[in-house]
Amino acid sequence: MISKAKVKFIKSLQLKKYRKDEQCFTVEGAKGIVELLNSDFEVIWVAGTANFLRENEALLRRNRIEVVETTERELSGASSFQTNNSAIAIAKLKPISPPVLNKEFVLVLDDIRDPGNLGTIIRTADWYGIKHIIASLETADLYNPKVISATMGSFCRMNIYYTQLTNYLVGTDWPVYGASLVGRSIYDTNFGGEGFIVIGNESQGISGAVHSLITNHITIPRIGQAESLNASIAAAIILDNVLRLKK
Repeated sequence: MISKAKVKFIKSLQLKKYRKDEQCFTVEGAKGIVELLNSDFEVIWVAGTANFLRENEALLRRNRIEVVETTERELSGASSFQTNNSAIAIAKLKPISPPVLNKEFVLVLDDIRDPGNLGTIIRTADWYGIKHIIASLETADLYNPKVISATMGSFCRMNIYYTQLTNYLVGTDWPVYGASLVGRSIYDTNFGGEGFIVIGNESQGISGAVHSLITNHITIPRIGQAESLNASIAAAIILDNVLRLKK
């Protein structure tokens, strides 16, 4: 049974302020929690149905965490999403540190506000083997429950570093590719073996300050009449071409 105090604590973690204060976040659903338990995150508490706890008994015992058996009804009352019918977990936030980059491609997110978009971008980046994402301070919080849910566990394998983008990018000797409605077609671009790929805000695109640091403006050629592409879709198309042609 999940206590009333624990439900209150879980609900508080839906807000960034309390996640920061408590240095904790929640993960909901079997897929995300199994990924979490197999990661290097510190998991401190799990509540699950009898079936979930039985199926993951060895994994839960290995992690030596507090485990509570609960019902689907209790989960619905504690969770952010009505569709959670298996488990909910509380884990510790990781310390924030700048990534150590090798010869690779890195996504740069300039003011991606929609949690669903951010989660989908993280999941897509994981699919294409991207290890690092540099995010503006205005970008949605990684630990927002909607972001975590949309990643389908991929947040466990991604290093996301929030920083002031212009300070981070200025002076780099790597190419900085900026997704835009105008620029060189991604199909005619030789991306080489390393670089930063900047995806801008869902409605405003890349901000002026970051725009000034773009060395290569790229675009996905438009054939139809749609005004623009969803940020997560654009990221997927660009990554597919960048890594397919990587030399």
